[in-house]
Amino acid sequence: MEGEPPSSNTTHATLLVVIVCCSIIRILQNRRGSCPRRPIGLIPLRPDGAIIIVKQPTPPPPPRSPDGARTALPSPAMSSPSSAHWLSLVGTIWLQTINGPNSDFPVYSSQLKELKGISQVQLNFLAFASDAGKLFGWFSGVAALYVPLPLVAFVGASFGLVGYGVQYLFLDSPALKCWHLFLLTALAGNGICWINTVCYLLCIKNFASRSRVAVSLATSYLGLSAKVYTSLAETMPRLADSKAKTYLLLNAMVPMIVTVFVAPALRLFDLKSDSMASTDTAFLVMFAITLATGACAVVGSIGSTASGLSSREHMVSLSVLLAVPMLIPAALKIRESMNKIWEAKRENRIHDLGTDDAVVVIEVMDLETKEEEIVVAEENPQEEIGGLQLLKKPDFWLYFFSYMFSGTLGLVFLNNLGQIAESRGLGQTSTLVSLSSSFGFFGRLLPSFMDYYSAKSGHSISRTGSMASLMAPMACAFFLLLNPGSVFLYASTAIIGTCTGAITSVAVSATSELFGAKNFGVNHNVLVSNIPVGSLCFGYFSAFLYQREAGARGAATCAGASCYQATFAIWGATCVVGTLLCVVLYVRSRSFAGRLPVRLQWLSRVANFLGARQKA
Repeated sequence: MEGEPPSSNTTHATLLVVIVCCSIIRILQNRRGSCPRRPIGLIPLRPDGAIIIVKQPTPPPPPRSPDGARTALPSPAMSSPSSAHWLSLVGTIWLQTINGPNSDFPVYSSQLKELKGISQVQLNFLAFASDAGKLFGWFSGVAALYVPLPLVAFVGASFGLVGYGVQYLFLDSPALKCWHLFLLTALAGNGICWINTVCYLLCIKNFASRSRVAVSLATSYLGLSAKVYTSLAETMPRLADSKAKTYLLLNAMVPMIVTVFVAPALRLFDLKSDSMASTDTAFLVMFAITLATGACAVVGSIGSTASGLSSREHMVSLSVLLAVPMLIPAALKIRESMNKIWEAKRENRIHDLGTDDAVVVIEVMDLETKEEEIVVAEENPQEEIGGLQLLKKPDFWLYFFSYMFSGTLGLVFLNNLGQIAESRGLGQTSTLVSLSSSFGFFGRLLPSFMDYYSAKSGHSISRTGSMASLMAPMACAFFLLLNPGSVFLYASTAIIGTCTGAITSVAVSATSELFGAKNFGVNHNVLVSNIPVGSLCFGYFSAFLYQREAGARGAATCAGASCYQATFAIWGATCVVGTLLCVVLYVRSRSFAGRLPVRLQWLSRVANFLGARQKA
């Protein structure tokens, strides 16, 4: 509020930045002694383990150039991920943060319905339009095979600019019909697939040994999209003359601005420079930053209503926390420069030794690299599947329908959240959307924590098993919505947002686990075509029941908990079916979907029981 001292949120964000800086400085101090060194000899080992010291003459000095100066030897290759690797991850995180412009549709859907004079069924078709664009998302996977990734991302942002920009310019015009809105929104929805393809490929190929962690970490920020857009709209309420036009303008401009800004960082690098040990500390720092960002988002969703804090202050805090990850590639760049200077001084000292001196040479075998190669090899599936072969696999259809009956169903619920809140008499629709976005962020982040710590303990978590475990509480949340209380609406929204986000994040790794990473760009976009199919079926059915209930009361709109009561019961039963399908998929795929022990004991017991029944 004006005239009052700044909120403590900004102070907390500043303290967090200081803590992160201290942590990164600690990384530099601890890692300096572990930089790679040029091997200058070999150490044979006796059977009893003793080291045999071998003396060799000092290597000759480097050759002299024609002018008499010594030629410098080439510097050794770095074994840790370069700053460019982490810069690409930071760029991916920023792209994911703004790559959900369709997630703010529930906030302005009611106003759009009144402005264009459309029915509930037509409004659900518009909510489905963004998902309809994903039917052609596989084009982005094909394009990524032949076109540079920055250009792929730019194409996706351009689709969003045209799709939402034209709606912003002509929303008040009677000439802009409902089917125009549908086609423009579908174009923008297809653009989301192009940007997602770039982000997934960067995480998988630039962080081979930690691809699951990198993918889950980056995609978790997609859950913040609705929160970012609602905060921007509340911070700049006079950006347009109506709420709907404000969101349409932000949806058009923000993705293009961010894509142009991060385009130079969207590059692929050599896999050999990825070292598992050197990424651990950096990932821990990234986890701390991500948790702080999620906490800030939750405070902005819940605390603003309870304490009356300014949206502008929350937006400033969130912006600072989104910028903090840039400190990681900056710190790594400083470390690389320090290592080069240290290596140059070390080589100069070696070259200055006399040729008659003997040098005691000791080399320690780096077993960690070999262990990393084994782990990477173990994560690769047995078979690479793509093209029409994918559609002939029973596992694909089990995966397709289990995803549609869970993750897609959750997305349909979130798309209808504005109408659900309005039917129950809740005026703060943006608060409910921000709540689902914030918990969706934590849901997307959860798999990265599980992957990171399970890998450290020598275990691997089955992706299909994880999805089945997440579908069960989601089904319970739909049945909780049958209670008309507002508390149950908020609790169920948090549960569904968390599980939907987690399933969406896990599905990225599950696709490469089941069908291979070679054709991932095409395979995953074929899989997510279930989203428009499910969105059309579930969305249209819920709109039909809503319209029927409103017609029975002789009104254009429906009010009361009974408007969606039958819908929630059917959605809950559908989610139970999806859970059973995913358990069957886990039974079929557990023999090859991970080489290490799987840490899902209850699901393993169910799988063993079903396997024994099949053999009998």
